[in-house]
Amino acid sequence: MTDSNQPRIVIIGGGTGLSVLLRGLKYLPVDITAVVTVADDGGSSGRLRDEMDIPPPGDIRNVLAALSDVEPLVEDLFQHRFKNGNGLSGHSLGNLILAAMTTITGDFVHAISEMSKVLNVRGRVLPAANQSVVLNAEMEDGSVVTGESKIPYSGKRIKRVFLSPEEIEPLQETLSSIEQADLIILGPGSLYTSILPNLLVPKLGEEVLNSKAKKVYICNVMTQAGETLNYTASDHVKALNDHMGMDFISTIIVNDGEIPLEIKHRYAKELAKPVIYDIERLKSLGLEIIHDKIVSYEDGVIRHDTNKVAAVLYEMIQHKA
Repeated sequence: MTDSNQPRIVIIGGGTGLSVLLRGLKYLPVDITAVVTVADDGGSSGRLRDEMDIPPPGDIRNVLAALSDVEPLVEDLFQHRFKNGNGLSGHSLGNLILAAMTTITGDFVHAISEMSKVLNVRGRVLPAANQSVVLNAEMEDGSVVTGESKIPYSGKRIKRVFLSPEEIEPLQETLSSIEQADLIILGPGSLYTSILPNLLVPKLGEEVLNSKAKKVYICNVMTQAGETLNYTASDHVKALNDHMGMDFISTIIVNDGEIPLEIKHRYAKELAKPVIYDIERLKSLGLEIIHDKIVSYEDGVIRHDTNKVAAVLYEMIQHKA
């Protein structure tokens, strides 16, 4: 449910980072629209995408769960992943439900809308497009890797990413939400495979550029091997600006808290390390910089502190008002 009198926030992304942020934001008096990537082609989502010719449901499922207001057991059921069963193993029940609802309603967006009612979702969840898209990456050596799930494993440095087919229509509802937004948030999430696939949808990216709303990038805490190896905070911003053809981000939120040594060692096995907060270069890009200790730890995994980041964003929008 939304209230038109509340500040309007549009959050663009995908993956775990988006879901983590939404769990904190949904309890604040804001009107939330989550715009979610449809470029995923791996795992359960990829199988359903190929077998049923529907957009991949996985990222949408996670966002619906994050924004839901139901009993924990219902959310656990929606997020349950089968570990065995011929043809069933690896599938999430929520993915299967979204696939079934798409078949029943004949439309992926309608399926999301109906599931939002069932899960009592606080806000709107919209796919970046009502169709599957293919994410491609041109590497610095000129080679092209096709498929979102394959890009991080190419072993090469990304020069740019682009979508196919070239003709992709965003939803009018998504464009209207961006146009009316008071605040547009990018991330947190994988730079090339979760955030940029949304912005590269024609008209959607243009609407973000044309919007008068403040555009905030929540920088990742750790680098990602195969995507942002050795990237600083400003490298992340530069990649976003370069893909959009102009400097459009006004504010960056970065973590300045020290990461515990044991966490660093754990992530080093994945060739990941803390993103360097290069303040002088960020200032040279003309960015407003908000820095704080905005991380939390659970079972050795580092995440953005959902409540702290949500509070920072809410304070930002209150000052705007």
